[in-house]
Amino acid sequence: MIKLGLLRMKPVASALMLSILVGLSGCSFPPLRWPWQSSQTANSPGALTGHGDADGKADGSLPVLSELADSGIKVASVEELEECVKVLGLDDELMKLADSTNFGTRESVDDWGRTLKASPELIVLHETVISEPATVNLFQTPHPRDEDQVSYHMLIATDGARLRIVPDQNRAYGSGMSAFGDATQRRQPGRVGSINNVALHVSLVTPADGRGNTDAHSGYTNSQYRSLAAQVLLWQAKYGIPLTRVTTHAAVDRSRTRYDPRSFRWDRFDPHYKEFAGLCGFERFDNEQAGL
Repeated sequence: MIKLGLLRMKPVASALMLSILVGLSGCSFPPLRWPWQSSQTANSPGALTGHGDADGKADGSLPVLSELADSGIKVASVEELEECVKVLGLDDELMKLADSTNFGTRESVDDWGRTLKASPELIVLHETVISEPATVNLFQTPHPRDEDQVSYHMLIATDGARLRIVPDQNRAYGSGMSAFGDATQRRQPGRVGSINNVALHVSLVTPADGRGNTDAHSGYTNSQYRSLAAQVLLWQAKYGIPLTRVTTHAAVDRSRTRYDPRSFRWDRFDPHYKEFAGLCGFERFDNEQAGL
């Protein structure tokens, strides 16, 4: 879901606007900030490989650096990816790029000189809470303050269109205080741990009846589930990400204030995913078990 400390309300803002903002803030109550964001910009890896004193990763005075182990899955070739897009009959992405203040660089070294993983290893599912036009406008509005910066890599519209917001090679500000299991990175002193540095963020546009601080809504369209399944598969194939590393914002959030995507049904996602994986010959990315 989107982050809510973002909009600096002018005096004209009323109690109505405040209530809307609370709804947008990831279906949570204050602190007002989008579900994917913390009050400070943070970055991220994962957590199966710990680093200790022997290699200078932690000496007792530094935050522990834990990262995901390599998946060991062979990535698809450019030709395989192109053929998959063709077989699935996907329309081109619609370019709706965010303002440069709302995304960053995937950092390979932290402020203590430690090497960081900086390529996509996780896929995080979100929802917008607000409408598609409002979401795009939010991302395309400059936000010089760290606490106001927000983005996903991609939006999935209600008609299934894929809207490109941030290039894969950049770090989207989708999950502020976050971890996948124990995996998280704190890149700078005073920052919270986050997975953003190794995550790809994709968000489903919320239906009209979900535009607020409600526990649930009518759900997402079949077109959205199909496009989401296709995009997840393409990302998996391009970066070697197993299905067990496809997760939700609610699952990785450590602020305990985000629970999107509300009303998401894996049993509506899975049939499309399995169909597409079979059509593209990408069954190896569906590792099925609960671990690597």
